Amino acid sequence: MTISLKLLFEEIHQLKHEDDLRSHLAAKVGEYFAAKRSGIFFFDQLLAERKFQSVLNIVLSLEHNPLARYLAECHTPVHEGLVTTPKAWKSICPRPDHWHVMAGPIVNGGQLIGTVGCTREKSMPAFDTQDLADLGAVCLHLSTWTATARLARSTTRPRQEPLSTNRLTPRELQIAHLVALGRTNAEIGNELWITENSVKQALKRMFRKLSVSSRTEVVVQLHTTQPSIASNETS
Repeated sequence: MTISLKLLFEEIHQLKHEDDLRSHLAAKVGEYFAAKRSGIFFFDQLLAERKFQSVLNIVLSLEHNPLARYLAECHTPVHEGLVTTPKAWKSICPRPDHWHVMAGPIVNGGQLIGTVGCTREKSMPAFDTQDLADLGAVCLHLSTWTATARLARSTTRPRQEPLSTNRLTPRELQIAHLVALGRTNAEIGNELWITENSVKQALKRMFRKLSVSSRTEVVVQLHTTQPSIASNETS
């Protein structure tokens, strides 16, 4: 390890733009945690860049990725050993350079808006509790920096129209909430007392309204535009 935690904090607060987090800071985070790969991802940026759709479908799948589900529910760092078994993780993510995975939250206004991720190969040691504690400190600084930067940006730019999730009806928001919890169409139908086909048709309408093509993208839109969606109980 050639960089200290204190120096990493200083690196964060010297940055000027969010793009610098991915191009410059991610490598420093990977160096600190002795990771094979490392990255910093903001959900709104991922949505805007089609080349990152594979990342969305894997990293942010609340239905299939237990790390993503833990981050969304707890807003605290996690590694694969806390939420699944090695055999199950191999089936979820078979890449040899992702044998060990650790992820932490970037939070703004109570919303999960991004993640910090590090991976190691099978021959490397697993992430431990000290790594989780250190990543928690890094994520705290990143969240603070991001909140400050986005607030400054919002005060210097013309006010934009509300984001597209405001177009959803109350029923569609109920369905979106259950999608974010990993429910299947059949489970959503049973919970809302509607047919499975009604759920499918509602999702099609929601995809058109939000200009998305997958359930994962719906969840990302909700994370970035609806701070209270996770606690919005169905009626």
